[in-house]
Amino acid sequence: MDFNPTRPVEAIVHRIRQFLDDYVIPLETDLLRSGADLRMEQLQELRAGAKAAGLWAPTMPSEWGGMGLHIEDIAPVFEAAGRSLLGPLAMGCAAPDEGNMHLLLSWANAEQVERFLLPLARGEAFSAFSMTEPPPGAGSDPRMIQSSARLEGDTWRINGHKWLTTNGEIADFFIIMARTDWEAHPYQGCTLFLAPRATPGINILRDVPVMGAKDFGGHIEVAYEDLRLPANAVLGKVGQGFMLAQARLGPARLTHCMRWTGIAQRALEIATAYASQREAFGGKLTSHQSVQWMLADSAMELKIGRLLINDAAQLLAEGQQARVETSIAKLQVSEIVCRVLDRCVQICGGRGISRDLPLSTWYEKARAFRIYDGASEVHRMVVARDVIKRYSAG
Repeated sequence: MDFNPTRPVEAIVHRIRQFLDDYVIPLETDLLRSGADLRMEQLQELRAGAKAAGLWAPTMPSEWGGMGLHIEDIAPVFEAAGRSLLGPLAMGCAAPDEGNMHLLLSWANAEQVERFLLPLARGEAFSAFSMTEPPPGAGSDPRMIQSSARLEGDTWRINGHKWLTTNGEIADFFIIMARTDWEAHPYQGCTLFLAPRATPGINILRDVPVMGAKDFGGHIEVAYEDLRLPANAVLGKVGQGFMLAQARLGPARLTHCMRWTGIAQRALEIATAYASQREAFGGKLTSHQSVQWMLADSAMELKIGRLLINDAAQLLAEGQQARVETSIAKLQVSEIVCRVLDRCVQICGGRGISRDLPLSTWYEKARAFRIYDGASEVHRMVVARDVIKRYSAG
């Protein structure tokens, strides 16, 4: 298989890197050193620049202002955007909006496309995917979902308690997973609903503090209390919630891998540049075998991660579910990224743990990558079940 990007994609990657170097990374540096949070007006200014440069919404149709790229072409594009945590936000390909756009593009009806997807695709709105619940609700085991939706006449009444709903502070609408049939298995008894933020019954309790600096949009805890939605608020069909969520999560896991690979690659470049200048123990750090091996292991593991990403993306492009392959990629890349960042912090020593470099911020934020969109243990379970199915006696 040839995973090398085509010349048009190579050209796009070059333009993205230039855009990040000229506009995104300077702002990242200012925010890092000041300790300030990204402001909405700063983000909108970056987004205007991305649109002017033709770098907006890589996976959305060109007639909506997007780049119209297909999944088999986006790995190097998302990696380039991911060289800064601000890059995907600036280009309209950050989680959870990117995954929600993919979901709506595949399953929304014409009215839902007009009301929810188009504003999202144009950068005029933000969204949130509200599935994870605090104990005893659904976390790593989504079958434990406790939120309920009951049809009363032509109105759905939803009650539930969710948390870690990313983007919830700024979301203009929520995609909510709730049980609609308590007699059926959760895989057939859950449904997705589209709920505008201003709908009575959406009660935001707090932004959950998480590891590392605050993320733009937050990770909220929210109570849905007698939230009433019309019958046409259902995304897809009643009972299709898990099927739609899986259709969303497969590609979304890969795009997380792509973006974080961009961070890890830039971290490797930063650490290598530092080691090539820093002198200690009789020579440059790059002359010491202990540092050379850390650089070599990082480069090799990033290469392996890219191959896994591209393999899974190719299968998805062919219309396959690729559930095992996306699990392998998510598991391996999330752990590779954490190892690479750990080595890079170690190589840079005192500077590595300071905020003079972005490494420590990335190191803190990357830890969650091994938990969201399926914890490493869940993906190992998926792969193990496939192995047992294939090779068990009889």
